[in-house]
Amino acid sequence: MTPQESWIPVLITLPTLVPLGAAAVSLLLGRSPRFQRFVSIVAISVAFVASCIMLYLTDRHGTFAVAIGGWGDKGKPNGPLGITLVVDQLAALMLVVSTIVLLCVIVYAIGQGIRDGTAQQPTSIFLPTYLILTAGVCNAFLAGDLFNLYVSFEILLTASYVLLTLGASAERVRAGASYVMVSMVSSLIFLAGIAFAYATTGTLNLAEMAVRLDDVPDGTRNALFAVLLVAFGIKAAVFPLSTWLPDSYPTAPAPVTAVFAGLLTKVGVYAIVRAHSLLFPGGSMDTVLLVAGLLTMLVGIFGAIAQADIKRLLSFTLVSHIGYMIFGIALSSDLGMSAAIYYVAHHILVQTTLFLVVGLIERQAGSASLRRLGGLIASPLLAVLFLVPALNLGGIPPFSGFIGKVALLEAGTQDGSVLAWILVAGSVVTSLLTLYVMARIWTKGFWRPRADAPEGELADKGPSALIDESADDAAFSDREDVGRMPVMMVLPTMAMVAAGLVLTLWAGPIFDFTDHAATDVVDRAVYVDAVLGGGGTR
Repeated sequence: MTPQESWIPVLITLPTLVPLGAAAVSLLLGRSPRFQRFVSIVAISVAFVASCIMLYLTDRHGTFAVAIGGWGDKGKPNGPLGITLVVDQLAALMLVVSTIVLLCVIVYAIGQGIRDGTAQQPTSIFLPTYLILTAGVCNAFLAGDLFNLYVSFEILLTASYVLLTLGASAERVRAGASYVMVSMVSSLIFLAGIAFAYATTGTLNLAEMAVRLDDVPDGTRNALFAVLLVAFGIKAAVFPLSTWLPDSYPTAPAPVTAVFAGLLTKVGVYAIVRAHSLLFPGGSMDTVLLVAGLLTMLVGIFGAIAQADIKRLLSFTLVSHIGYMIFGIALSSDLGMSAAIYYVAHHILVQTTLFLVVGLIERQAGSASLRRLGGLIASPLLAVLFLVPALNLGGIPPFSGFIGKVALLEAGTQDGSVLAWILVAGSVVTSLLTLYVMARIWTKGFWRPRADAPEGELADKGPSALIDESADDAAFSDREDVGRMPVMMVLPTMAMVAAGLVLTLWAGPIFDFTDHAATDVVDRAVYVDAVLGGGGTR
C-alpha cells in the first residue's frame, strides 16, 4: 500500500519544525530548567521517531518529495519553485543516525548539567541553541534545493558558534574566532557557487538543475563543481581544507565536541555526495577527490600520532577517516557509494561515542592529557566504554569499522586503476596507524600506573563543563570532587556503544539497505523523477 499523501508532507517536515518550535518554547522556559529539559528531549525524540518512519517508508515505497506551500507544480514548464524537501533512503538513514546521536548527547549534557548544578552554567542558552542545531542538521539532509541547503548550513553554523564559545573562556573565544572566520569563508564560497549555478541553469532546485546541467559545456560544469567542492570540502574537513578542525573542536564542552565531531563534518560529506552523484555525474573530478581522500587519510592520522591530548588526537582521527568516505564517493560505483554510506553511519556513531567517553575520562581523572593519565583500568566500565569504540575505529574484526573498510577496499580493487590501488594501500596504512594511536591511549591512559605519567600528580582543578572551570591545576589527590561518572552521562554513552554494535550485528541487512540507497543515489533518475515526474508525493 502506498502511504497516504496527506500525512507524508507533515512527516517530512517534523524533524525540522519540531526542534525549531521547541527551541522557542525552551527559551521561554529558561527559568524552569526541568521543563526546558523535558521539552528538549521530547522534541528530539519526535524527530527520531519521524526519521525511523521515513526510513521504513523509503525502503518500502522509494523517494518522496514535498513542495512547501504548494509551490512547485510539476506540470508547469518552469519546474519546481520555492522550497522542496526530498527524502530518499540515504537522507532517511542520515536522519535516523543523526537523531540517535542528538538524543544521546542531549541526555548526556543534561546529566552533566544536573551533576554540576545550573546556577553558574548557561543551560538556559545551551538547550535552545542545541535544538536549533538539530533543526539545521535535519533540514540539510532533506533540502531539495541549493539555497535551502545553504540556509540549513547557516542555521547549524550559527548555533555552533554559540555552542563552541559557551562560557567565553580565552581558549574557547580564540578557537571560536578561527572557526567563525573559516565558516564565513566557506559560506561565502558556497553563496558564490549558488549565484553561478543560478546564472548557469536558471534554477536552484537540485533535480531541475541536474537536468539542465546536462546541456551546459563541460568547462562551465567543472568550474561550478570545483567551487561547490571547495565550499563543501571546508565543511567536511577534507585536506587541505581541514586545518581549522583540530584547533576548534577540542576546546568545546564534551557534549558539544561529541555532536560536532559526529555530525557537522558529515553534513559536508552528504553535500559532496549530492553534488557528485546528482548534479555532476560522470567522474570529472574523481581524480581530484581520490587524491584529496588519500591525503586526508594520511595527513590526519600522522597528525594524530603527534598529539598528547586525547581530544586533539581524536580530532585528527576524525579528519583522517573523512578520507575513507571521500574514497568511496570518488570511485563512482554502486559498491563504493554503498561502502561510503555505511562508513558514514559507522563513523558518526563511533566518533561521537569516543568523545563522550573522553568527557567521562575528564571527570574521572581530571584531565584528557596523556601526560597526566594513568590507571584508568581501575574502572572496568570506563575501560569497556573506551575499548569497544576504539577497536571499532581501528578496524578490528568483527566490528563495523572493519566491515566498512573491507567494503571500501573491495570497491577500490574492483575499480582497478593505479590511483585506486594506491588508495587501497593508503587505507590499510591509515587503519593500522589508527589502531596504533588507539593502543597508545589504552597503554598510557588505562594500563600505565598514574604515578608513572610525567605529570601524573597534576589534574584540572574543576570539571570542564559548559563554563570551563579547569584552567587552574591542582594536585590530583587534592582536586575538587567533580563527580565520578554520573549515571545520566554513562547511560547515553552505553547507548551509543550499543548503537555502534548494531551496525556490526546487523551488518548484512544494513548493507542491503545501503546497497539500495547507493543504487538510487548513483542512478539520479530516481531522485529526479520523484521531484519532477510522477514518482513523488506533493
